[in-house]
Amino acid sequence: MRPSIFLHLKKGLICTAMLFTFALSGCQLISDQFTPTKPKTPEQSASDISHYQSIIDAAQGKPSMEALRAYIAQEPLLTNSAERQANINSLWLMLTQMTPEQIQGIGAEEYILTGWVDLLDIYQNNQDSPDALTMGFNDWKTRYPANPAATTPPSQLVQAMQPRVGGAPKIALFLPMSGQGQVFGQAIMQGFMDAQKGLPQAAISSASAQSSPVQNSDNDVLDQIYAEVAATTGEPKTNTDSDIVTSALRIDSAPTNTQSVKVFDTTGKQMPQLLEQAKNEGFNLVVGPLLKSDVQTIAQMGAPISVLALNELDTNQLQPRPNLCYFSLSPEDEAKNAAAHIKADGKQMPLVLVPANPFGDRIAKAFAEEWQAKGGSTVLTQSFGSVASLKESINRGAGIRMTGTPVNVNSQTISQPVESATGAIDAVYIVATRDELTLVKPMIEMAISTRQRPALYASSRSNQASSGADYRFEMDGVKFSEIPLLAGANNNLRKQAQQKLNNDYSLFRLYAMGIDAWSLANNYDKLQQNKQFRVQGASGTLSITDNCVVYRELPWLQFKQGQVKLAQ
Repeated sequence: MRPSIFLHLKKGLICTAMLFTFALSGCQLISDQFTPTKPKTPEQSASDISHYQSIIDAAQGKPSMEALRAYIAQEPLLTNSAERQANINSLWLMLTQMTPEQIQGIGAEEYILTGWVDLLDIYQNNQDSPDALTMGFNDWKTRYPANPAATTPPSQLVQAMQPRVGGAPKIALFLPMSGQGQVFGQAIMQGFMDAQKGLPQAAISSASAQSSPVQNSDNDVLDQIYAEVAATTGEPKTNTDSDIVTSALRIDSAPTNTQSVKVFDTTGKQMPQLLEQAKNEGFNLVVGPLLKSDVQTIAQMGAPISVLALNELDTNQLQPRPNLCYFSLSPEDEAKNAAAHIKADGKQMPLVLVPANPFGDRIAKAFAEEWQAKGGSTVLTQSFGSVASLKESINRGAGIRMTGTPVNVNSQTISQPVESATGAIDAVYIVATRDELTLVKPMIEMAISTRQRPALYASSRSNQASSGADYRFEMDGVKFSEIPLLAGANNNLRKQAQQKLNNDYSLFRLYAMGIDAWSLANNYDKLQQNKQFRVQGASGTLSITDNCVVYRELPWLQFKQGQVKLAQ
């Protein structure tokens, strides 16, 4: 027995010495359960990744030591940097949800797991102080250099170490103030500066809507802003002063911040140089830029100060950035809002009518994604051509049949046109200008019987000013979404905008965007840290989604007996 006991003691001393040496040198040790003994082939690595993922999936997001160990074992097998970041973010999220009682049974050899638990303790004790957290993290890295978080820290941790913008940020406004985009930049700047001065209070009234809202620009996609500038600014101005008043809508008052705002003209400028200039001049928050290409540059390079971009990247380009949020007048958001609203109305089989172009394809896909996320089935879509082609069709007596092609949310590849497989179309979402809608609506009515008449919904794209009683009666029953500023939430603010914009209603949405950009900028820290954050804005009800993207929810109005009223 003695030799056996001696050997075990000797082995234990050797292991203890090795563990101490490894800890000093930063070598990685993990549980024997997950430690590879020799280099893996790609096939073996794929098999191991799948094995660990099955353990993670079995936990169903609930805190589990076994799942934590699986994350740790899976991470070094991942070769894609985005996948490794996702692994680390998921591990960290689970770790932050665990109680001290759940973190039990860590083996002496589990060096990586021990490091994670130590990092969690540093985070929890210092998360309210970015400077203290940064110091603690830097010290932790010297003790655990082999831990993957030392080189790829969790996004939440990086975000917590960022300097706070504060309740009164010093703001640099990045906008196109010359060239083709000048008219758009000026509208946003005007709304931003007016919000800083304080918004006029809404008139107290319980009256329902009395007349048509004001005009919509055909240009809803900000990344196409330069290409469509002529069409947008060439729309007729109007002197109509009719009000829509509803007590059911409101626009929150603007935050107070007396710091001076400086406007930087982005036309023809390089983003890295402008960002560095803003930082050197003492600004700690950039609002803008407006063009998608400039936003892409910032997302790729990383900004030296915090940024509230006024455009949004495509979903596949979005990644967690600790000091970058996105706010845009996204037509995709409006389509998602429409899908949620139509589903809430109890409809089961929608048809989406969109222009025959890439813009229409994107809108149909966004609608279908949200519809299916809400539990709906396949969405059918149908496209239409120009106003001239619509007129030609209506002159031939050709209506719009309730058929379409299924929208594939994974790609834009769709099959041949089909009838609804699950029943009659009971709702149609129409993305059209006013001129197009005045032709599309009667073409739908030409092709259906009264018994099968679906509910009609339209985007704000079709809503314009100076729509007379004849048009309102013609559109009877149609529901449409609109920004609160044009839906009767604060008519004193709308009248102020009329004066500032010289009655050019094509710029109202950008003016509203400027107002809301001010509110978001002065709540920037909350955007980064609190997904429960909500603002009743001039451009919609604003909330925060993944990757600090601002989502806009719009109110719905309805043409009814020659009037425009809040939809029930």
